[in-house]
Amino acid sequence: MSDAERIWQVVALIPPGRVCSYGQVALLAGLPRRARLVGRVLSRLPKDSGLPWHRVLNARGEISLPAGSDGALQQRRRLEAEGVCFIRGRVPLRSFLWDGA
Repeated sequence: MSDAERIWQVVALIPPGRVCSYGQVALLAGLPRRARLVGRVLSRLPKDSGLPWHRVLNARGEISLPAGSDGALQQRRRLEAEGVCFIRGRVPLRSFLWDGA
């Protein structure tokens, strides 16, 4: 199985209303310290992908896409539609982080 497939499998498991960091996805995929790879893999998804890429944030609980970009706005809207809240631009990870269990 390729690294990308391992990443896709983990991202597919993140439940609605929960988020995961790029680093946590990498760790759960058996690719420790490969957070940037997770970002690269997710950035190359086709637009019609059903994978819940929007549930992956950086380690501070922030959206990593450029602020104000269409992608960042779409990611925030999708997360808010699932009940995820933002406080000063960050998701409170203590409340919304998925640990893979």
